[in-house]
Amino acid sequence: MRSCVENCRKYSVLTAMQGELLKHMSVCFPFIADLTHAHVSVYVKSNQRGKFLVLTHEKPHTIFNPADLAVAGSFVAVIEEPLVDYTMRTGKPIKGKREWIWGSSLDMYTFAIHDGLDPIAVVTFETNSEEFSIEGYTQLLKTACVILVNARKALDKEMYRPMSSSDGLIITDKYNRIVFANVAAVRIYKVLGVGNLIGCHLFDRQLTMHVSKESVAVNRPYEKELEAGELILVQRNIPIIEGGNLQQRVVIVSDITEVRKKDKEILIKSAVIQEIHHRVKNNLQTIASLLRLQSRRTKSQEVKEALKESVNRILSISVVHEFLSQQDAERIDVVEVTRNILKLVAQNMLDSEFELETRFTGPTIILPSEQASNLALIVNELILNSIEHAFENQKKGLIGLDIKKTQQEYVLDLYDNGSGLPDNFDISKTKSLGLQIVRTLIEDDMGGNFQLINQAGTHAWITIPRKTEGDVES
Repeated sequence: MRSCVENCRKYSVLTAMQGELLKHMSVCFPFIADLTHAHVSVYVKSNQRGKFLVLTHEKPHTIFNPADLAVAGSFVAVIEEPLVDYTMRTGKPIKGKREWIWGSSLDMYTFAIHDGLDPIAVVTFETNSEEFSIEGYTQLLKTACVILVNARKALDKEMYRPMSSSDGLIITDKYNRIVFANVAAVRIYKVLGVGNLIGCHLFDRQLTMHVSKESVAVNRPYEKELEAGELILVQRNIPIIEGGNLQQRVVIVSDITEVRKKDKEILIKSAVIQEIHHRVKNNLQTIASLLRLQSRRTKSQEVKEALKESVNRILSISVVHEFLSQQDAERIDVVEVTRNILKLVAQNMLDSEFELETRFTGPTIILPSEQASNLALIVNELILNSIEHAFENQKKGLIGLDIKKTQQEYVLDLYDNGSGLPDNFDISKTKSLGLQIVRTLIEDDMGGNFQLINQAGTHAWITIPRKTEGDVES
């Protein structure tokens, strides 16, 4: 909440410590809104005479409520909120009604937050009369108020994360006897053969007899995943403890059976896709091996060079499929692909005594597999050009990749420190098949731009538009 501390400091009569207390307690506000199916607002005395400041407002996720109520950070005349005024003055809770549009009213319940004996804020719960009249609703309000009192302690935000409308809710008393169970919880336990939850002990054998497997989340010791019959459930257990004694327990049960089925299907599909990439890589390497055999049989040096270039092109694509076979996502790290292609080309094309230095700078960018395959071919051709033409009569050289990014595009500079381009070089008139492939892939397939310039060697500037969907970067 900018909210809580800053608004308290600027617009309320509260002290800094009181503002910090309310900020600390705000962790549970979304949760109690879901618990009570109510709009939850927090009012404090403002520094404007005759007005309250609405410090925060939370809408429930567990019910549809069209009411457009208090706005966080707004001021409300005290005379317009008699229930809030009563609780702020007396510290006592009160239940009543308020009109939110002409002819329509909501039920309101108020609860005071104290600092010592004096109320410093009033929490309001507002929902329709149908909710207030359901069996056990007073138990929900009582539990919400117990949580508010308990919220003065350090609360785990994850433990009190919001609920969903499909979650089962169980509340126990201090003896772990169930005093409330919503419709979703009743439905879940009916599948497990439990007819009536109210009055049962939470840890009765009747409630746990169908559980065949139980695992506790390592980072959430209050959360368990249970397998019961054909159901897979997640159980969030929130004990509310005061003075070392249990006051109440809130248990949220989520049926994630379908989610787990879909997760399993995704894992299977992912494994199949990885296996396909692995086989494609193997097939490409087999083709490359056949071309090498063909190269050895031919006596024409020109044919040998053409076959060698073809081998490198095939292997550069196989590098992409090798990456994809080793990971779940269909995305490729550009630097890693470039590094592997550089290593591959160097092994096939460079003299063993040549010292090649490599350099990579700039942020990591991760591209979808289709773009990465194109880029692999592009990088392969440019590296081949550098190795064939840049370092003639030299014993060492540098090939590097510098990456920059803007909101609209990636800019890749693949460079060497070799002899540079010929004096009258014109990329539009070149007969090099490799450069023609590069231009076609960059400009036609990827919608980017390509330039070659001399600058202490040769720099290949590649500009690729950033995709708005499926783009991952760091």
